[in-house]
Amino acid sequence: MSPNRRDFVKAGAIATAATIAGPRILTAAPPRIITSAHAAPGEPYSEELALEAINAARDAGAQYADARVGRYRRQRLSTRERQITGVSDAETYGVGVRTLVDGAWGFAATAIVTKEGVARCAREAVRLSRAAKRSLRKPVELAPVAPVTGTWITPFVRDPIDVPIEEKVALLFATNEAALKVPKIRFCTSGLQLLREVKTFASTEGTLITQTFIRSEASFSATAAGDGITESFSEELPPRSQGWEYIEELDLPGHAAEWAQLAVEKLTAKSVDAGAYNLILQPNNLWLTIHESIGHPTELDRALGYEANFAGTSFINPPEEMIGKLKYGPEFMNVRGDRVQEHSVGLCAWDDEGVPADDWLIVEKGIFKEYQTTREQAAWVEPLTGVKRSHGCSYADSWSSVQFQRMPNISLNPAAADVTLDDIVSSTDRGIMIRNAGSWSIDHQRYNFSFSGQVFYDIKGGKITGMLKDVAYQASTPVFWNSMDMIGGKSSYWVGGTFSDGKGEPSQSNSVSHGCPPARFQKVDIINTARNV
Repeated sequence: MSPNRRDFVKAGAIATAATIAGPRILTAAPPRIITSAHAAPGEPYSEELALEAINAARDAGAQYADARVGRYRRQRLSTRERQITGVSDAETYGVGVRTLVDGAWGFAATAIVTKEGVARCAREAVRLSRAAKRSLRKPVELAPVAPVTGTWITPFVRDPIDVPIEEKVALLFATNEAALKVPKIRFCTSGLQLLREVKTFASTEGTLITQTFIRSEASFSATAAGDGITESFSEELPPRSQGWEYIEELDLPGHAAEWAQLAVEKLTAKSVDAGAYNLILQPNNLWLTIHESIGHPTELDRALGYEANFAGTSFINPPEEMIGKLKYGPEFMNVRGDRVQEHSVGLCAWDDEGVPADDWLIVEKGIFKEYQTTREQAAWVEPLTGVKRSHGCSYADSWSSVQFQRMPNISLNPAAADVTLDDIVSSTDRGIMIRNAGSWSIDHQRYNFSFSGQVFYDIKGGKITGMLKDVAYQASTPVFWNSMDMIGGKSSYWVGGTFSDGKGEPSQSNSVSHGCPPARFQKVDIINTARNV
């Protein structure tokens, strides 16, 4: 007979204590649990399924097993002018089981959510572990984590999935109507992307947790036409771990005319003269540069070549020549990795290995300090960092996907002094300021890149003198960040991000936030995208 929940937790804690005493296991820091006033009890049937899966895996010979039971509800709406152009509302429910047999991983998943179905799935994962042993070069070594039981839910007021479709469409149509009243606006689009995810995780080490994630995102774009040309503007509306109240706070209809007017102003913007400029990046542009030139290259699996076939590699390699040695930027540059920032889409209590949400420095005083790690990866760099725990960077985008190393929130910390964007502009004699993210290109090592934006401003004598267009900036990652000479303070800090960052093969999608203040960079190469110079 399979043990019940109480027996499982007690036995798992004893087993974990014995395992930690073994010579191959790395010590772990005490877990830090995030709580919420909205916390709801776990899903009893999902817990039963997860426990059944790991018990079956253990009975089949696994030395370690974990199971994730997930229910995912994703909703998307898109509109153009006075038409609905797309609606999707999908829900999936299933179980994924991961096993270790003699240091080799196996994984299987099933949508047959019965005890018999998940038991078969677990036995299949064990069979695959045994098959993987034949090509195993080095046994997997897991950094331990203290077992925990509990629940956590994203703090929210109103579940966005439960808001009537009519209310959502009315909001988007009102947004489009407000934009279309602006002279010269010809087209307008708006949309919503909403998520509710309930995930139960159990492991043979004694962890049994359930987390509920709520995420919301809106989009807006307007196109103006005049004198035979068109220009578009897309507002940067970052995703948030919040409910419908976040969408209401954005006040899309109230701001639509203001955003649309920027598309109109771009019609008469002056084409930029290529050259070297002092570049001011607003946070709603800089977040994407952080994502591509700091977030991805500091993924340890990527740096060691595990993603080379699809996503690429990293210039931050080999680790022994980079950790504590690579000068990423000036001394005031501190880059944080975390899963604890309020309303960030990386916010959670535990990752998909049951590791408590972490908060640490990836770059400290301008020097590269640590990679992003999972329980398996911690041992790879522990001799270099002295860090004996996972940073909690394991994630899977579905019950049917195996968890692997994914980017947490990656943020540039603000300056200690309360420097504002106006302060940075007023201290710039000749420069260009960029608002909102645009097109981008970066090589497979995340070394050489080119980024654009949505709106560009010419700065002369510490003042904005007009709007520019056809602007893109290009550099190499270390040169670019070492040219940073000024950043904003806490009051100018803003959190951007993306609902869907791709990685892996088969590809998975991860939500991630990036906070930063505005920043200035010296003598950055600006090209004219219309003239390709």
